[in-house]
Amino acid sequence: MKVSLSWIEDYIRLDRESYIDIADALTMAGLEVDSVTNRYDYLNSVVVGRILDIKPHPHAEKLKICSIDIGKHSIRVVCGAPNIYKNMLVPAALPGTRLLDGSVLKKGIIRNESSDGMLCSEAELGLGADNSGVMDLDQKQLVGDNLAKALDLSDMVFEIDLTPNRPDCLSIIGIAREIAAFQKTTIKHPETLLSDSVNKISEFTSIKIKSPDFCPRYAARLIFDINIAPSPFWLQDRLMSVGLRPVNNIVDITNFVMMETGQPLHAFDFDRLSNQRIVVRKAKKGETFITLDKKEVVLTPDMLMICDGEKPVALAGIMGGQNSEITESTTRVLIESAYFTPVGIRKTSKKLCINSESSHRFERGVDPEGIITALNRAARLMSELDGSTLVEGVIDKHSKINNAGPIILNVEDTNRLLGTSLEHNEIENLLKSIEFDVKKTDSGEFAVVPPSFRVDIARPVDLMEEIARLSGYNNIPTTYPVIPAEARKPEKRLGLRNRLKRIMTGFGFTETINYSFINRSSCDNLRLESDDRKRNVINILNPLTEGQAVMRTSLLPGLLETIHRNTAQRIKNLRLFEVGKIYIGRGEDNLPEEIEMLAGIQTGSRTDTSWYSKENGCDFFDIKGVAEGLFDILKIDNIKFACMPDNSCTYTRPGHTAKILQGKKSVGLVGEIHPQALRNFDLKQTAFMFELDLNVLFDLIPETIRSKPVPKFPSIARDITIIIDKDLESSELIETIKKIDEKLVEKLYLLDVFEGKPVLQNKKSISLRITYRSKHKTLEDDEVNYIHKHITNRLLEEFDASLPA
Repeated sequence: MKVSLSWIEDYIRLDRESYIDIADALTMAGLEVDSVTNRYDYLNSVVVGRILDIKPHPHAEKLKICSIDIGKHSIRVVCGAPNIYKNMLVPAALPGTRLLDGSVLKKGIIRNESSDGMLCSEAELGLGADNSGVMDLDQKQLVGDNLAKALDLSDMVFEIDLTPNRPDCLSIIGIAREIAAFQKTTIKHPETLLSDSVNKISEFTSIKIKSPDFCPRYAARLIFDINIAPSPFWLQDRLMSVGLRPVNNIVDITNFVMMETGQPLHAFDFDRLSNQRIVVRKAKKGETFITLDKKEVVLTPDMLMICDGEKPVALAGIMGGQNSEITESTTRVLIESAYFTPVGIRKTSKKLCINSESSHRFERGVDPEGIITALNRAARLMSELDGSTLVEGVIDKHSKINNAGPIILNVEDTNRLLGTSLEHNEIENLLKSIEFDVKKTDSGEFAVVPPSFRVDIARPVDLMEEIARLSGYNNIPTTYPVIPAEARKPEKRLGLRNRLKRIMTGFGFTETINYSFINRSSCDNLRLESDDRKRNVINILNPLTEGQAVMRTSLLPGLLETIHRNTAQRIKNLRLFEVGKIYIGRGEDNLPEEIEMLAGIQTGSRTDTSWYSKENGCDFFDIKGVAEGLFDILKIDNIKFACMPDNSCTYTRPGHTAKILQGKKSVGLVGEIHPQALRNFDLKQTAFMFELDLNVLFDLIPETIRSKPVPKFPSIARDITIIIDKDLESSELIETIKKIDEKLVEKLYLLDVFEGKPVLQNKKSISLRITYRSKHKTLEDDEVNYIHKHITNRLLEEFDASLPA
């Protein structure tokens, strides 16, 4: 929105030296001023010159060659103006001057004679309407002075970036109203009264609104005996100051009033309206219309049209049509002033890709009570044109427009929300300064009725915002929230979750964060059984993509897709983990079961290839070791890894998968991902994974850790090697030894497993290492040997084992 301060001064008194302060104040009031320019900057390269000599042009009878003194030196200019004379002071435009039509003046050759500039008329400089000859300057002017300085020409133009909720400021009067509020001055509205003693207009035309939901109000006036001509200079100057191009006196007046009041108007050639009446209706399906800019558009039934007795003549609120536009032969004009619903105008404008100054205002909301004011203003200006006649009376068709009642504003609530301490009278004066109707109630509150042009005010908080900006955001004191001394204990699960992430990154894993939505085919890709509870997915009603159609029931699809993206970039050695929730559906009428999980995955080489290490692929025991290390750091005891039955292995490889148990509680699983599942995710290299149910795991983490004194006495280690059945798990041997509950056994772990000759085919050799230590003395060999033999015999007896030959 462009605003000229000289135009603003038609309505309020300004201090012209304070335009920077005005721009700052508007910005702080919520009307951001993007730029401030002087509209006469183009005159910077136009100077006051004196004609020293005039000679006839040797090759053109009507041209003359002038010698012009411009202060520092003289220039040669070829000129055809009839009114020049010696010693005349003239505006001399130098090369580089940008003229009003956008062209840039250059040195040139005119009829074989060089010309170093141009002597300008009022019209060429945009300073008047006279283009009959060169502008004759006052002899008091100083030769060589900048023309804008010499004539004291200055008009600052603000470019204001308005938010969509402030359509009231899409007008010169709207901006003037805001300036008047913070300058504590009053605004002078233009005269709009007309003498309508008789309603003669009804004898000439009529208006019918068939779509009142889209057009609640439509008004019109008639002007006869009009002579279409260029507008007077003052009117052209006002339009050019805000970037509008003058057309003719009638069109220019409608544009002028629109910029002045914010109410778009349209002028129809009354004699080109069939049956000389107006019908406001929706378009018919497939109906076509040619707009003023000569574009043919195809209409749909949801578009509002302004029609005459036979055909559409305008796109309501957007643009007129060629079949009713003002031409040089127009003598009678119907002026339209209406209120169209913003939603309908916006939909039509966007659908047809037609934007105009009118649609820009209508789709944000115009003042429904300002319809007649703007109409009368335009009619008054048109009636002042030479020879024109105003037909008395106005047609004003309208349905009931809902006007909201008063808004109750509590002063205490206002100060509490804004952090201010404004008095009742201060708040009352601030709201009245922008034409709000403010009355005190018996309870000490305010009953505020916003003016009809403030379509954005509907709630008490809207009024509070107005008070804040009018009193000045900079005047709101800085305060700090009161923070209580006591601190709330951190949420336990959050701390444990962060601890898990630190442990996993310490193991060399990288955290990934995937979407909670997965592809509907992910369950099939994981080879889940038809009765697996993980197939109880929750459908997304409006998924962003086909690959995000359901809520995830496992973290693995996201991790496997991450591996696929990385391996596609030739990043093959990966260790990834994710902490997140999975969602198991429990029927449409119930919320899903949310289970927080930790999943880790490893693929590629155990270490990167380098000069000190060879490529060595990771295996089951690498990922199992990560899980064991995690439990060890968390101080979770009695963890058991039990072989998972082959028929339970869906997305993991049978014989290479273990359940993770703590007592009888299932904590998770660890294993190699099934080759078919890998192929379903387009992966070609082996991958190993573990999954842990954090809802179970968090309950197993001890809140306190018990310490033990550093041993004073040395330990003794002994190994046991026995031959057992091939299918027997080594963990069963370890559990048996633990059940013996020998106090001197300090540490126990699997040392070695061997299969093959000379061990029988259905047997395997297991070696265990046991560390013995006493808290009270140094152990003797005989004592240790006795306990060790007892443990060995127990294993041999319980598992039908044998010693190696």
